[in-house]
Amino acid sequence: MAIVEVIKYNGGPDVFAWKYPSEELGTWTQLIVNESQEAILVKGGKALDVFGSGRHTLDTANIPILNNLVNLPFGGRSPFTAEVWFINKVYSLDIKWGTASPIQIQDPKYGVFIPVRSNGVFGIHVEDSKKFLIKLVGTLSVLDKNSIVKFFRGLYITKVKDAVSQYLIHNQVSVLEINAYIDELSTFMKERIEPTMKEYGINLVNFYVNDLSIPEDDSAVIKLKDALAKRAEMNIIGYNYQQERSFDTLEGAAKNTGSSSAPIMGAGLGLGMGVGLGGSVGNAFGSISGEINTSNRDANKYRECPKCHTAMKKDQRFCGTCGFDTEDTGKDDKNSDVKCSNCGAKLIKNMKFCPECGNKYNPCPQCGYDMPDEATKCDKCGYEAPISCSGCGNMISKGTKFCPECGMSLTKNCPKCGISIEGSPKFCPECGEKFE
Repeated sequence: MAIVEVIKYNGGPDVFAWKYPSEELGTWTQLIVNESQEAILVKGGKALDVFGSGRHTLDTANIPILNNLVNLPFGGRSPFTAEVWFINKVYSLDIKWGTASPIQIQDPKYGVFIPVRSNGVFGIHVEDSKKFLIKLVGTLSVLDKNSIVKFFRGLYITKVKDAVSQYLIHNQVSVLEINAYIDELSTFMKERIEPTMKEYGINLVNFYVNDLSIPEDDSAVIKLKDALAKRAEMNIIGYNYQQERSFDTLEGAAKNTGSSSAPIMGAGLGLGMGVGLGGSVGNAFGSISGEINTSNRDANKYRECPKCHTAMKKDQRFCGTCGFDTEDTGKDDKNSDVKCSNCGAKLIKNMKFCPECGNKYNPCPQCGYDMPDEATKCDKCGYEAPISCSGCGNMISKGTKFCPECGMSLTKNCPKCGISIEGSPKFCPECGEKFE
């Protein structure tokens, strides 16, 4: 029978436990154990002596427990059968983990069930070689990283699910916001997985969560993100869900051109944007109700406002809804025939620029005529623009001789021809003399 002379580690770099292939040993056999390793002799299914790093000679002095079992004699070379296991105690920090299928978690903030996937890495090192060999390795010939991940998959999936759920519920954090708390969540998970690892002689060095992802095509996730986007839009614009529904109701009624209440709904919608929806909606519906009621009354007592079409009494001069003066029909149309001074296009009231050429609309305060930018007098009605007092800057009607604010004289004589001049022109209108 052959007797092994030298025993040393010959396994791969990612192996935690490796059994030497031969079981025929003898006294004076050399056992070489590398740094960050331990060797364990196994006889009859029992783990006996543990050897640290260095060179060891298998004799009665080094294997006292085994010596009692096989009764090795002093001197000579006596063969015996035993297993030699090498346990790597080096720190392995890049063991990847991940959830094979999504974990259904109820979002504590919004109450919907959302599927969550998680992945990351963890690091371990064998702390108790004998316990690790007995409880985890068993009868395997080799135990590597893949085996560790496979053995503890059920453990970390269960712990990850419980830890994520507990953390979200206790801290009231939404699943959509959980990536901001990954560092705290990693520490939270490590504290719950570490005790189970120690039972197998393994020290959990670290446990990191790299990512918590949510499937983008999940119906619950799509609805939740759409709702959050809508809420963000409401917050930016400045209204809530109830107001939006009221807006939709008013807008629908305003678009119904066949209804006589459409203009009033449109007015209510416009007012609701600026001064609060409650009063405007109430007024709008009140006007509708009033219009419906008046439609059944004597037609000889009521008439329709030409501007907003609200029912009003025949002897009523001003409309109670829009304030239109029924006796001054030309007042509201003072600029109905106004044309742009630059291109001649028709201008409408409240315009600021010409829709054809873009020229700025400079309306005359009296007739609405488009005055050129440098003009001080309206060519249509003769209105003269006020002038600025050179002393205090106060705007004064033309023809005023003294400023009512500072009392400064607004007339002066030309030093060349002696004509009396009002205002602050740069040149004399009579002789063309330039004023300093």
